[in-house]
Amino acid sequence: MEVSITTRFLLAASALALATAPAHGQIRPGEPPITALTEASGGPIDPERAALRLEHVDLAIEIFPETQKLQGIATLTLTTAAPQRRLLIDLDKNLPVTAISLDGTPLPHSSWSNPEGRLTINLPKPLAAGDQAIVRITYGGTPHVAVRAPWDDGIVWSKTPEGKPWIATTAEGYGCDLFWPCLDFPAGEPAKVDLHITVPKGLSAPSNGVLQKVDTLADGRTTWHWRARSPNPYSVALNIAPYVEMKGSYRSRFGNTIPLYYWHLPGREAGAAGLFTEFAPTLDFFEANVGPYPWSDEKLGVVETPHMGMEHQTINAYGNNYAKDATGFDWLFQHELAHEWFGNQMSAANWDDYWLHEGYGQYMQPLYGRWREGEARYAVMMEKFRNQIENKAPIVSGRILTEEEVYEEEKGGPGGDIYVKGAWVLHTLRNLIGDKAFWDVTRRLVYGRPDPKPGNFQPRFATTPEYVGIVNQVTGKDMTWFFDVYLREAALPELLQTREGGRLTLRWKTPRDKPFPLPVEVQIDGKVETLAMTGGTGSIAVPADAHVVIDPASRILKRSEAVEAAQRSPRRGE
Repeated sequence: MEVSITTRFLLAASALALATAPAHGQIRPGEPPITALTEASGGPIDPERAALRLEHVDLAIEIFPETQKLQGIATLTLTTAAPQRRLLIDLDKNLPVTAISLDGTPLPHSSWSNPEGRLTINLPKPLAAGDQAIVRITYGGTPHVAVRAPWDDGIVWSKTPEGKPWIATTAEGYGCDLFWPCLDFPAGEPAKVDLHITVPKGLSAPSNGVLQKVDTLADGRTTWHWRARSPNPYSVALNIAPYVEMKGSYRSRFGNTIPLYYWHLPGREAGAAGLFTEFAPTLDFFEANVGPYPWSDEKLGVVETPHMGMEHQTINAYGNNYAKDATGFDWLFQHELAHEWFGNQMSAANWDDYWLHEGYGQYMQPLYGRWREGEARYAVMMEKFRNQIENKAPIVSGRILTEEEVYEEEKGGPGGDIYVKGAWVLHTLRNLIGDKAFWDVTRRLVYGRPDPKPGNFQPRFATTPEYVGIVNQVTGKDMTWFFDVYLREAALPELLQTREGGRLTLRWKTPRDKPFPLPVEVQIDGKVETLAMTGGTGSIAVPADAHVVIDPASRILKRSEAVEAAQRSPRRGE
């Protein structure tokens, strides 16, 4: 089914691998293609790569807008949990390596090769388990250009309305290896990154973490030194333009002060000021319900980009053009900010679990609408999401997947369902276990503990089985049945009903007859009662002339023939 314009804009810009986006692998005429290896991010990891950990990355990159090239020196401090005779580092082969040193000693050119996008460095002597190595890689060339960022990854060489360079990177789909040597899988997250970004005179380079200093070179070029902790590999970002900086601070309900920054294009002060006023109240919503902003020691940063948006840690990309809608808040800013908790603080260990990022990130929008305006706004927003659920593939497969295998429906992935169906699964869960338990579950997922405070938690990885375990722990019940149907099956549970002999009988029909004892509310002549549905069925006395509404508050995600019929109907003009 072709995804409508409305659908495209309701879904988050994190990585919309939907029908409207260009196919991965598209290139501009004359541009060298990237390999299948570079195009893939995540997936099964061979043991020697999985044993590596990036303790520190020092990344010095100079950008040349006129020639659309970059030059870089990446110094990787690696540790290994297993013996290594070689190092396997991800890097697009279109950024050829000209020099490598190991612990300060230059290696001969014959010691490395990169035919397919995985730089192989043969070591002069093996590393033992527990050893550390410092690898300095000099590389450069023409980076892959995004055809339509952020749906297609790479670098964006754009211009401001005044004709100045406006440059940005996105890498969630293809991965960090599009512009720096990295470990291109979720657990390849470096513990610390120092970024030294050199740009032409008159341009700024806001990036991840905390600005250490700006050095001005003799010819007017500037080098921006940023330091960040634990960014996702794809979250390391370049943003270059003649930006205007807007800054402030937020006094958190946890007692600490958080720096706020927004970098926008010149001439957009009015729109920028309006967006900036949303920072504090949106932040307060997340802190009140989820917990402390995870990067309060760095910043809450947003930068205006020539593409729609992306959750780049502490420097979220924003390209929604200050659009307004009836919610009264900017959905894109709010969604990408959600990823500071659901994606950056808590990262999925496997792309197969990315519904924990996107389902939660999507669900925070109607929850924020509810926080601001109440149940009516929440219901309207949830209904829009409900009408977009496609149920073509399970949200969770139980396998180690690449990004494309999750986000692209043509490759068998759930695609947009990790957003909208994920949000509805969480909606149903919250209505089942109650707000208090739901937010307790959420805090434990995000922080690994129920009592987060600034300074008492660290970034963490999470999985779907762990999440199910958290729900079971908080509720004191085995809720595995709930997730087995909603996450591990494509089809939705169907609620069958019969009404005869003065009784209404309901029965859950599930794929492969899986157990599903989800209680159901029934409204009989205005009075609401709850059927326990023990064993997947329930029955209640109903007078013959009674008016009955099942699930009157739409608390449950279930099959809807009406939604399916609407999705099959041709749109106006077709």
